[in-house]
Parts: sequence; structure tokens; C-alpha cells
Amino acid sequence: MSQYSGSKVGFVFLSGFAFAALFSGASFAQELNSVKALPLAMAKKAADAAREKCEADGYKVSVFVVDEGGHPKALVKSDGAGPHTSDSSFRKAYTALSMRNATQNLSNLVKKMPQLASLEKMNDKIILLAGGQPIKFGGDVVGGIGVGGAPGGHLDDACAVAGLKAIGASVPEEKK
Repeated sequence: MSQYSGSKVGFVFLSGFAFAALFSGASFAQELNSVKALPLAMAKKAADAAREKCEADGYKVSVFVVDEGGHPKALVKSDGAGPHTSDSSFRKAYTALSMRNATQNLSNLVKKMPQLASLEKMNDKIILLAGGQPIKFGGDVVGGIGVGGAPGGHLDDACAVAGLKAIGASVPEEKK
């Protein structure tokens, strides 16, 4: 027996294994989920539109957009907006994404059912103040937008909705 016969067997075995792995990869790819992601340009466009709406109405605000994982994607801040507005706008965006609902709806729900107030304690990023909207395309939530700094959550919310409209995302039905 030659000194190379063992390595030949090993080479043939590894070659066969590599061949099998190469052609079975297609079946692995079919098992992966596809995730829709919010492009940076779209996040910036939404944030700018929300800020511009609030500024046109006379409010100095911060606007935060988070991606599908709750990570910062875009932040814009009006000149003169308070330092607290960056934090509140991030938390509103994060909450809207996490709960897949407008923060105004969540705030109203807690007012009707005080036992749900603990939602806010579940995570230090959650805040139950109006001004956050999930960013939805069809049924897919791909991010969140939050606005902070206007003198009332309903005003922050109107600016967040302007951001949604600017990118063609689903907007909440207007109450009549």
C-alpha cells in the first residue's frame, strides 16, 4: 500500500462532501425568510417631511426613524429643538415599531384599561405618548417614525403621518 492511499481516501471523501454541500445549498436558501428593509433614502425622506410639516406649523421638533430591528436609521432635528426631543422621538418610533401600532392608540388603550400601564415598564425604550407611527407597506411593518417637541402629542402625530405620506407608507384612517 502506498503512503498516499490514506490521503487519497480523505481527498475523495472531502470532495464528495463538498460536492454534496454545493448542490444542497439551494434547499437551505429556500428555507430562509425574506425580510423587507427600509432603505436609508426613504427613512431620510420620511424624517425630513415630518420635520418640515412641524416647522411649517411653527414647531421645533426632532424626528427619528428606526429600522425593522428598532435600530436608528435617520434623525433630523429642527434648529432650536430641545435636547429631550431626540430621546422622546426615538422612543416613540421604537414603540410604534415594537407594538406595531400608533403610540396614540396605545396611550388611549392604557387610559381605558389602566391595568395595561405596565406596557411602558416592559422595556426602557417604550413610551406611551402620541407621536409615533409604525412604517407599514401593505401588511409589513418595516420601521417606525417618531416625532417629539410640538406642544401636544396630537401635533407630533400629525407630523409623523406627513412623513408616512411622503414615502407612500400606509397611513392611519382619519377619524370623522
